[in-house]
Amino acid sequence: MDEENVTNKEKEEEQLVPKTGAVSVVWKYFGFKKSDVEQTIIICKCCRAKVVAAGGNTSNLLHHLRHKHLLKYQECMKLRSESSSTSAGSDRVGTATQNATQTSLKDAFAKGTAYDKKSKRWNDITNAITFHLAKDLVPLNTVEKVGFKQMIKVLDPRYVLPSRNYFSRTALPNLYQQHRAKVEADLATVHHFSATTDLWSSRSMEPYLSLTVHFISDDWVLHSHCLQTSFFPDDHTGELLAAGLQEALDSWGLSEHRLVAITTDNGANIIKAIELHNWTRFQCFGHRLHLAIETAMKDDRIQRAVGVCKKIVAAFSYSWKKRREMAKVQNELGLPKHQLTTETPTRWGSRQMMIQRVLEQERAINQVLAADKKSRHLILRWQDVEVLEAVNKVLSPLQDFTDALSGEHYVSVSYVKPVLHLFNTTILAEEDDNSELTRDVKRNILAYLNEKYSNADTDDLLDIASFLDPRFRTTYTKKENVEHVLSRAMEEIKCLKDQQQDPLPGPSGAAAAAAGPAAPPEEKRKKSLSSFFKKQSTSSMGCSGETLSEEENIKMELRAYLQTTEVESDADPLKWWRCYQANFPRVAKLAQQYLCIPATSAPSERVFSTGGNIVTCHRAALKPETVDRLVFLAQNL
Repeated sequence: MDEENVTNKEKEEEQLVPKTGAVSVVWKYFGFKKSDVEQTIIICKCCRAKVVAAGGNTSNLLHHLRHKHLLKYQECMKLRSESSSTSAGSDRVGTATQNATQTSLKDAFAKGTAYDKKSKRWNDITNAITFHLAKDLVPLNTVEKVGFKQMIKVLDPRYVLPSRNYFSRTALPNLYQQHRAKVEADLATVHHFSATTDLWSSRSMEPYLSLTVHFISDDWVLHSHCLQTSFFPDDHTGELLAAGLQEALDSWGLSEHRLVAITTDNGANIIKAIELHNWTRFQCFGHRLHLAIETAMKDDRIQRAVGVCKKIVAAFSYSWKKRREMAKVQNELGLPKHQLTTETPTRWGSRQMMIQRVLEQERAINQVLAADKKSRHLILRWQDVEVLEAVNKVLSPLQDFTDALSGEHYVSVSYVKPVLHLFNTTILAEEDDNSELTRDVKRNILAYLNEKYSNADTDDLLDIASFLDPRFRTTYTKKENVEHVLSRAMEEIKCLKDQQQDPLPGPSGAAAAAAGPAAPPEEKRKKSLSSFFKKQSTSSMGCSGETLSEEENIKMELRAYLQTTEVESDADPLKWWRCYQANFPRVAKLAQQYLCIPATSAPSERVFSTGGNIVTCHRAALKPETVDRLVFLAQNL
């Protein structure tokens, strides 16, 4: 019996496998069963007892040998000493233990200890997750999902992820307050700003009123901020909207006297609200161009061809078989593998994109439709194709201008006047090879735009904006209006001077710095004697030695500005003003005031796109104040 027991014990011992990647010699006396693939249960080779060693720590293993198998313990300690003193003894435990160092007990405990919630590391990770939730429009329940938790655990096992309530009630409100304070600090230093506003209904049919502001800082950078997306449950009358906009400005400490202009669509209630405040309103160029196109396309031939286009797009949108067949035909014909585009009435240029895509895929569309008896009637006739080609030829160039004027991080308002001139002289000018339909569409678009922009106030605003852009100045201003523009500029410069506590430097200072951009205050150099004579002779004193009045100084500065060398059309006007504001300090202040006006209300449209991505069908129960906070963070972070 004893021999059989010994034999069975040896077989069981042989079945134990060593620890994968073992470094310490103590593992010579311990192993794992072959069936224990994960190697979670440690078994002593001497007594077959199970030993617990959390995290692979060998302290418990040594403790077991010392109390249960003293001889093995002494042998193990001897091997450890030999391993640390000479490399010869390392042959007995494998070459992997040659350079191994035992992790101290203190370090081992530290690796398994969670971060304190007041530690910098814990706060850094939490802030990064908060930023991710706000900037990437991620639902807050993401922090409760298994995959996200596992990712965080792998990245840093010591980090304990806070609950969803912590992010919604503490982290995100704190982040909102921090960035609101930054935006308020920026706005506090702004002399003039422009704005855009619009109304929007969320997926849950809750109405919101947006407000964005735009200004040029002292370092000539155009800034854009979404201030708020306010819940507006009241009737959308002009009076109530006026009160809502005034309340929005007051909540941010913005004076309406600093508002240069507000860009809006043509909603009657919005127009009335702006008129009640007597603010300067600028009609969104994108909306006006969109309405001009809609007006020009009321021709029966165009309506029929566009109607067929919509039916074709719908037929392919709701049939995966037709899309599959079209992909095959596209390969055979060598056409681009594009899907058809659906028209969205509220999206500028979407009709032209739909027509262009249908014309591009005409051969593939006709081949797929011809193979189906139920859809053969949708095949475009040659008359429809001619109409669509005529419309596409007119509208294609216009889309590029709409996109270019919809930016909010570069100057756009000064482009409107040159673009209108380009439309009249080139883009929409009638050509000899134009069909009668093409001519009609061009005439109707131009007639609508020219009528809308013939308003005296709007024309004056566009003239002064183009004048303050060094690329254009008076190039696109009617000759009979140039003097009026200069007079207006002079009057407004006087008003700016009266509004400022510290007077602007005279053109004499500008003349002294005429050789280049103004130097920073800390780099001022001592003036030479000749600089004082140059200063007096070029600006402040007339030919007879008399000191010029402020009005004469302004006239001289405006005249000098008009006589400067031409600027490339692709140059950045803000960079130009950053370099030459010392030469024309008064005109520069005026440029800073007017060039911040956006040509379109696209900034407000983008706010609503962000809001639509936040208030989804899975997040339709968000409170209005939460929506406002999340939209603000997504737009301003």
